[in-house]
Amino acid sequence: MREHAASVRWQLWIVAFGFFMQTLDTTIVNTALPSMAASLNESPLHMQSVIVSYVLTVAVMLPASGWLADRFGVKRVFFSAIVLFTLGSLFCARAETLDQLIMARVLQGVGGAMMVPVGRLTVMKIVPRDQYMAAMTFVTLPGQIGPLVGPTLGGFLVQYASWHWIFLINLPVGIVGAIATLWLMPNYTTQTRKFDISGFIMLALGMATLTLALDGQKGLGLTPLATALLAGTGAVALLLYYLHARYGKLPLFSLELFKTPTYTLGLSGSLLGRIGSGMLPFMAPIFLQVGLGFSPFHAGMMMIPMIIGSMSMKRIVVRVVNRFGYRRALVGATLMLAVVTLALPVSALFVSKYLIVPVLFVLGMVNSLRFSSMNTLTLKDLPDNLASSGNSLLSMVMQLSMSLGVSIAGILLGMFAHHQIVADSPEIHQAFLYTYLCVSVCIALPALIFMRVPDDMLKNSLLEKSSRRRSKEQS
Repeated sequence: MREHAASVRWQLWIVAFGFFMQTLDTTIVNTALPSMAASLNESPLHMQSVIVSYVLTVAVMLPASGWLADRFGVKRVFFSAIVLFTLGSLFCARAETLDQLIMARVLQGVGGAMMVPVGRLTVMKIVPRDQYMAAMTFVTLPGQIGPLVGPTLGGFLVQYASWHWIFLINLPVGIVGAIATLWLMPNYTTQTRKFDISGFIMLALGMATLTLALDGQKGLGLTPLATALLAGTGAVALLLYYLHARYGKLPLFSLELFKTPTYTLGLSGSLLGRIGSGMLPFMAPIFLQVGLGFSPFHAGMMMIPMIIGSMSMKRIVVRVVNRFGYRRALVGATLMLAVVTLALPVSALFVSKYLIVPVLFVLGMVNSLRFSSMNTLTLKDLPDNLASSGNSLLSMVMQLSMSLGVSIAGILLGMFAHHQIVADSPEIHQAFLYTYLCVSVCIALPALIFMRVPDDMLKNSLLEKSSRRRSKEQS
């Protein structure tokens, strides 16, 4: 029994390191973008494709990851995910052009898409249900540390070594993780239903082509005709999937999900809300380095207050939502986030750069409140038979909206900068100020959706009073 418990602990550590690799990579790259641009002879204002290629690949591959793990076994799929992610990291470090870097990031994204959901599934299979929450808390803790150390570590490596090392550090971790997976991980399999391959292709094609069309003319240099063809292809693909989901058998995501009003509101709010929020991790390091002239290491250090603010809010978000209700919490957090986002460049450019630290701390807190509230609102009323499918669709939408946000931020920044990239100059200050103003508007728009969320403040108040009454009676 003790040997079995020790084996399970090692398996949880393997999953935890997978979470750490994935979350570290999503944050460590942002700080290195200006240095990558200089090395690859590209404009730092047009490097959003490095982020978009990874996040979009994760979004496209997420629906297939759970089915692959059930069909071929968690050990084989998790091992394949680590190998692909590690190989992608190696190819990223060896890239000599932007196109090569983007292709390597796509390979990384395929591995990253399988790593986290298959890790969750692994935990579910190796621990009893009554220990699942404690086990998930353990394996996700390194995933919370990843964003905390990612920007600082990325800035340090870029400044004192080279940007290539932000990918090379994945190699020893990946090799150890792959060996440990083969040695210690059991290969659980589950009988699966037939995978909706046609629905998967339609969704993947729709997401990919629409995102590429959005970034096509500015980022990829496509002609207006090619951009229009991509947009048309994406729209047709999504329309075909809608018809497929409505009339087909066992679609990838059933339209039954949208019969739950809070799921529909939460999902649409999450899509629009994360487009705005997805701009922030991309914009902040570039603003600090290109806009204010900070070194990569200094810019990475400045991201720590935002991560600390995000982690501190997670401890009290339940109390905030219970106190004010979902509608007030979401509308208030959304509007406050828009104000704080605009306060970042205004305070740094017109008041004092020392204000960046408290502004980023508050930004992290408010952003975390909105994220957590959106997630729980979206999933809280789903029936049990739709919970897994609904969670998968939410995860896919989260990744898609982040890629859209980074694309839009890059387009706005390039449009307002007019290719002027002199660091800490009046022209670049103006470009960032206008871009952040547009970002703030994008962030505020979901408030129109969240205003339609049913008011549950009265219900929460009654529950709180009832709980207090029972406590008094017991005492």
